[in-house]
Amino acid sequence: MTQPPSSLPASDLPVVRLKPKANARAIRRGFPWVYANEMVLDRRTSKMPAGTIAVLEDNERKEIALVTVNPNSKIVCRVLDRDTRDVPDRAWFATRLDKALTLRERLFDAPFYRLVHAEADELPGVIIDRFGDTAVIQPNAAWADVLLQQLTDALVDVTGVKNVIKNAGGRGRQLEGLDNEDKVLVGSMPEGPLPVVMNGATYFADLSGGQKTGLFYDQRPNHGFAARLADGQRVLDVFSHVGGFGLAALAGGATSALCVDGSAAALELAAKGAEASGMSDRFEARQGDAFDALSALNEAGEKFGLVICDPPAFAPAKPALDAGLRAYERIARLASGLVEENGYLVLCSCSHAADLSAFTGACLRGIGRAGRRAQLIHTGQAGPDHPLMPQLAESGYLKSLVFRL
Repeated sequence: MTQPPSSLPASDLPVVRLKPKANARAIRRGFPWVYANEMVLDRRTSKMPAGTIAVLEDNERKEIALVTVNPNSKIVCRVLDRDTRDVPDRAWFATRLDKALTLRERLFDAPFYRLVHAEADELPGVIIDRFGDTAVIQPNAAWADVLLQQLTDALVDVTGVKNVIKNAGGRGRQLEGLDNEDKVLVGSMPEGPLPVVMNGATYFADLSGGQKTGLFYDQRPNHGFAARLADGQRVLDVFSHVGGFGLAALAGGATSALCVDGSAAALELAAKGAEASGMSDRFEARQGDAFDALSALNEAGEKFGLVICDPPAFAPAKPALDAGLRAYERIARLASGLVEENGYLVLCSCSHAADLSAFTGACLRGIGRAGRRAQLIHTGQAGPDHPLMPQLAESGYLKSLVFRL
C-alpha cells in the first residue's frame, strides 16, 4: 500500500463525497463510519489505495471530516478528525495516545490494561494492549497499517515501552484485506508468558501464541464481581481460557475451581497462574469441548455453588445471530443444571450482533428449559479501559449476566 503524504494541507488531499441521501447529520454528530452504499464510488475513489487519507464532503460539497478510505471494505470511510487541516503524523498520534494514557493511569496503579480501544479512543480500528514494558498493537484497519511506523514511534514516545509487537490476528484485518503477519516492531518478543496480577490472582499472557493479544482485560471487573460470590463455593469456569474467572474465584475464597477449555496451552497457563498465586491445591483443569463437558457433568450429577460460562462470540455478525442465540440458550440450559439451589450462574457474551436484550432473552429461555427460576442480580460490561463510544453500538460488545438460581 502506498502512503499518502502526511504533511499535505487539507486543500491538497483527495476529496470523497457522500451520496445525496446519505445521513451526513449522523456523521457530524459523531458516527464514525461511512458505508459503501452511502458513498459516491466513482472510478477515482474506487482506485484509491487502501488507507488513503482524504477529506469527506456532503453532497453540497461542504467539508465534514478528515477520513481514511478503503474502497475494498464495507466501511469505506472511517472518521479520523473533525478538523480537516489536522492530518495524522507522529505528533497527531501522540496527542491521542497521551489522552488515552491519562485515563488509564487514573484508573489503574500498574501498566497492565487496554491502552487504546479503537474508535472510542479516536484511533479507529486500532487496538493496543499494554503489558508493562511491552505493548501489543492490532492495526485492524488499513490506514493504521499504512501509518504504523508513525503510530509505533508515538507509542514509544508517550508510554516509554521497550517492546512493541504487531498482532495481525484480528478478524477486522481480514475484512480490510490485510495480511496476517505478526512481527516485532520495536525491541524484542518477551521470553515466555508475562505475569499480570488482577483481582488478587496472577495470570499469564502469551503474547506470541495466545488468543487475541494474549489476555482478556475486558472481563476484569466481571471477574472481580464473580469473585465476591465465590467464598466457600465450589466453582466451575467453562471456556476459561487462562483461568479468568476461575483464578479470581480462588482468590476470592472458593474451595475449588474446575477450569474447562478446549485449548491445552491456555489451561497450562491457567495452571501456571494457580501455582504462582499459591492456589494449586484448589485448582483443576479439564480439556475438551465445553458442551460435552457440561453434558458429562450433568450426567454425573455434579453441583457447584458458582458456574461461569464465557464463550467466544457465537454471533460475531448479523448472519450468525439466530444460530448464536440458540447456542447461548443451550449453554444456559446445560449450565443451569449444574448450579446448586441458591447458587450463582454467570453467563457472558462478546458477540457484537447479539445486543443485551437478545442475549438476556436467550439466557432466560435456557434457564427456564432447565426448570430453574432466576434472579438477575448484576449486569456487567467491559471495564473502563474499554470505553464505549455512545454513537457506535458495536463498541459495547461485552455482556455479563449474573443470576441467582
